[in-house]
Amino acid sequence: MNSDRVFQFTLLISAAFHLVVLFQNNSLFNSVGQNNKKKDNPVEINYLKLLENDIAPAKQPAAKIEIPPGLPSRITAAKRAPPPFIDQGDVVKERNIPLFAKKSLFAPSFLKKPEVRPDIIAVKKRISLPHVDIDKINNPSYLSYYQVVREKIRRCAYQNYATSDTGEVYISFIVSSMGYLEETRLVDEKSPANAYLRDTALKSIKDASPFPKFPAELSYSQLSFNVIISFEIE
Repeated sequence: MNSDRVFQFTLLISAAFHLVVLFQNNSLFNSVGQNNKKKDNPVEINYLKLLENDIAPAKQPAAKIEIPPGLPSRITAAKRAPPPFIDQGDVVKERNIPLFAKKSLFAPSFLKKPEVRPDIIAVKKRISLPHVDIDKINNPSYLSYYQVVREKIRRCAYQNYATSDTGEVYISFIVSSMGYLEETRLVDEKSPANAYLRDTALKSIKDASPFPKFPAELSYSQLSFNVIISFEIE
C-alpha cells in the first residue's frame, strides 16, 4: 500500500512538473510568434534626392611645383658668400688670348666706347651768303626778292656740302620774271681753285631754282644777281 502511494505521489509531481514546463514553452512560442509577426511588417525606405549644390566638391590635389635643378627648395634671407674672384690674367693665359685683347674682353658692353673710324670725322658745317654791293640798290621789292633767292641757295648748299674743304665761291646768275634760271657764271678771279667747292656752288644754285615769280613791283623780264657762297667748318 505504501509503495502504491509513493508511486502515485511521484506520478502527480511528475505530471505537475511537465504541465509547468509545457506552459512555459507555450508562452515562449507565443512571444516568438508575435516577434515574427512584427518582423513580417513591410519596411518603408525613403530616398532623399540631393541637389548638386549640396554635394561638396571633391578637393583637388595641390599642384606640385617643380624646382629647377640648381636652385634651393626654400628661399631664405640668409646672406650668400660672393663668387670667388677670378684673375683676368689667368683666364687670358688659359684661353691663349693675346694680351692686347684682355681689356676689351672683360669690359662690360655698356662701358665700351664706340669705335671711331679714322675716315669719319664729326664736323659742324656752316654756309653763309655775304651781301654783294647790296647797299647800292634802293628798291625794297628787289631787296626782299633777293633775300628769298639767297635763302633758297643757302639751304641747297648746306645739303650738298659734305667735305671739310673751306672757301668762298663767287657766282653771277640771271633769273627770269617767272623765276626760272636763265644763265649762271662762275667768277674765277674771286673763287678758289678747289673744284669740289666750285661744283657744289653751281649745283646748289641749280637745285634752288626755280625761284618765286617776280612781284608786281618788279616790272622786268629778268634780273641779275651776284652771290658769294661761303663754305666753313666750325
